Amino acid sequence: MASRILVPTDGSDAATAALEHALDIAADRELTVHLLTVADTNQPSITRLGSEVVDALELEGSEIVSDAADRADERGVSYVTDVAQGDPREVIVEYATGDEFDRVAMGTHGRRGLGEYVLGNVADYVVNRSDVPVLTVRAAEDARAAYPYENVLVPTDGSDHATAALEEAAAVAADCGATLHLLSVVDELPEVLDTGSAALSAGVEENVQAVLDEAATTAREAGVDDVTTTIASGSVAREITAAADSTAADLIVMGTHGHTGLDRHLLGSFTERVMRTSPVPVLTTRLAGDED
Repeated sequence: MASRILVPTDGSDAATAALEHALDIAADRELTVHLLTVADTNQPSITRLGSEVVDALELEGSEIVSDAADRADERGVSYVTDVAQGDPREVIVEYATGDEFDRVAMGTHGRRGLGEYVLGNVADYVVNRSDVPVLTVRAAEDARAAYPYENVLVPTDGSDHATAALEEAAAVAADCGATLHLLSVVDELPEVLDTGSAALSAGVEENVQAVLDEAATTAREAGVDDVTTTIASGSVAREITAAADSTAADLIVMGTHGHTGLDRHLLGSFTERVMRTSPVPVLTTRLAGDED
């Protein structure tokens, strides 16, 4: 479990939702949060305040991290505040490189410049480049975020990326005493299947169940007591979101890439879509040296 969480924030609803969830985790686990706002140097921000020339984005950033710090104070959470300059995407990834942080927690949408939205586009970039797992949180009427986690959902296709996500999810589930729900989605693509599709589907189901059984063994060896396995067919992103509801999942854990080809166990290409529709936080992992 993380010992230090990086929380980029721009004061938007989604960033605040991510902050609150990070504070839930930090308060429960006695962790430190690093509150970061990035003044985007791609945006014009120099202005005059009385007789003084100031950077309006830096001033706004200071106010944003100050508000975030107040929230941490209210929860009794240890924190560090930081206002940096640069391209938000690159700055956050740079902060997430190395051994200082174990998690990044950020919203799936955010602001750009003074009053405009930025972190939404940044989240995709960070997810695909961060050296550490990234926890994304939505701010929407259908979204919920609770901690400690009681149910953790892991979509898997047996790829190395999915296995890395499974190992991370198993560690979280074991730490929280949560049930781990393993899901494989078969997107059968009727347009590419011939009249022998029924037999193919039976073969695919057998292979997928083998992947799930192996994943369940890995999870139990990691200390997870309660593991379930499910095979679904249809739209990958939609089935993952539906499974999150049916299992009462508190967290979805996914790799940033997965299998390609006609077996259609394509987790990686759907990760960003799940991040934008998931009713619960999504924790993504990336294999070292693998970037989009």
